[in-house]
Amino acid sequence: MVAVTDAAALEPALSVVQTVVEEVDRACSSFRADSELAALNRSAGQAVPVSPILMEYLAAGIRAAEMTDGDVDPTVGEALMALGFGFGESAPPKRFELVTVPGYRTIVADSAAGTVRLGRGVRVDLGATAKALAADRAAAAAHQATGAGVLVSLGGDLSSAGAGPDGGWRVRVTDDHRSDTGAAGQWISLSSGGLATSSTTVRHHRHGDETVHHVIDPATGRPARAQFRTVSVAAASCLDANIASTAAVVRGERAVRWLEALRLPSRLVDLEGRVHHLADWPREGDDLPIAAQVVTA
Repeated sequence: MVAVTDAAALEPALSVVQTVVEEVDRACSSFRADSELAALNRSAGQAVPVSPILMEYLAAGIRAAEMTDGDVDPTVGEALMALGFGFGESAPPKRFELVTVPGYRTIVADSAAGTVRLGRGVRVDLGATAKALAADRAAAAAHQATGAGVLVSLGGDLSSAGAGPDGGWRVRVTDDHRSDTGAAGQWISLSSGGLATSSTTVRHHRHGDETVHHVIDPATGRPARAQFRTVSVAAASCLDANIASTAAVVRGERAVRWLEALRLPSRLVDLEGRVHHLADWPREGDDLPIAAQVVTA
């Protein structure tokens, strides 16, 4: 989704956004056997040359791991495969196997040489950060090309660039970005920066005898034992918002003090369907019952 403050800018803005998204998909997709990332994952411990795009997006994934003490880690690819979240080059497994997440330090990225080496058996997945960074890059490029204020939404990750409309961009926040405006949620105004939502209610399926979701706790290699089913965060960039929202799902109760300390406006929906507003997130107009007390660690 692309919105602009000047109707005449919509078509060129869409073209720019499409170009950015296609470039990122070719470089970073885990769902294409012909992507550059898929080739890297098949490299079996060898240092291989990578494009500047893949290097940038790998760096963002590593930064996310460093910022969150490993709670958001790009080496969860094998764990996702084991849980039946299939990738383009392989069929999903027939049964669950416990997989250890090797950790981001097994990625050796040499930006000067333009090469990356993965530890043997490491499979990188950039799903926790690539879409958000692509939204940031697409919004910035569309604004630069058109001069208009731009809002880009890629799968519910939103990024703005340039001056927005009076009162900000009106955004509906729900568990699932694909929901219509009748779904329980809240209207907010985004004046700048980015907004990201991480949820255990969107990508999930039955795997054996259990229902599994895609937000992996790197400490266990299993889906995070979430205290909150959905976390939305506003930040200076969509990338930073996405890192925080994903880490918050993994951290559960510990996320509350962490988000408050960072002063990141956040909306957290717990497993009972109660909503928690942190760090100046607006309380007005939420369809869900507001928790009487914020959960603390």
